[in-house]
Amino acid sequence: VQLQASGGGLVQAGDSLRLSCAAARRFSNNGVGWFRQAPGKEREFVAAIGWNGGNPSYADSVKGRFTISRDRLKNTVYLQMNTLKPEDTAVYYCASSIRAYGGQSQGDYSYWGQGTQVTVSS
Repeated sequence: VQLQASGGGLVQAGDSLRLSCAAARRFSNNGVGWFRQAPGKEREFVAAIGWNGGNPSYADSVKGRFTISRDRLKNTVYLQMNTLKPEDTAVYYCASSIRAYGGQSQGDYSYWGQGTQVTVSS
């Protein structure tokens, strides 16, 4: 498996979840990004991080609530999601960037995981 996203679930508004993206070792020098797609909407950027855990970036809609981090020993990228809102409901995907640092465009990414469902009830 190239990229494996996990950790989704059904939670209430205000709760927290931590998503994990287990990546193949060959992606260890690539940036990783998280995207999400809600029903009837286009996939959108959520957060990204560089190969060394630096240069985190976030969509305005999640700034201050979500935190992206990276454990290089485990080849895993995490997305800590706090104070979840119903509008965060979506399938969340992780992807490996074509560069050492993540970007906000889907075109910056070459490999995608299968997605994990996050549902936030009001």
